[in-house]
Amino acid sequence: MRAVATFVRAVDSLNEAVGRVAAWLTLATVLICAVVVVLRYAFSIGFIWLQELFVWTYAGVFMLGAGYTLLHEGHVRVDIFYARATRRTRAIVDLIGAFVFLLPWVVLTAWMAWPYVTASWVLGEGSAQTGGMPAVYVLKSVLLVFCTLLGLQGLALAGRSLLTLAGAPEPPSDARQERP
Repeated sequence: MRAVATFVRAVDSLNEAVGRVAAWLTLATVLICAVVVVLRYAFSIGFIWLQELFVWTYAGVFMLGAGYTLLHEGHVRVDIFYARATRRTRAIVDLIGAFVFLLPWVVLTAWMAWPYVTASWVLGEGSAQTGGMPAVYVLKSVLLVFCTLLGLQGLALAGRSLLTLAGAPEPPSDARQERP
């Protein structure tokens, strides 16, 4: 169980660090959007690459922040009984949810994205727009990073659930708030 706890702590730390970077990308996204709007409406100037950069940073925030959001239990829950459930019942729900819903979806997404991303790298794909961002394959690669980070956090969630069910203490983590 010590290895499971170590894995959970490592994944939590990884997603915490990546989430903090994604948070700064949020600021960059807002600033880039503001610059695009001011240039367009105040000066009648437009740069395709700057408009695309806005989309790139937004995609980075969403895709890179998914594991962080799962770590901090920020994804939408439909289960109305979860909040009132015991810690053991929540662990069972989390374990089933991770292995039945989350991880198969992440694996399928990665499986389907792999040819899409590799084809983009082989082509050295750039923007379809003249003057757009080069290296679109880098943006498309974020799909695989998304699957990796979210999948790892799903495994950490399952590991945390297994530790709870085994009666082991939940691994301490600066990245995650203690559940009640």
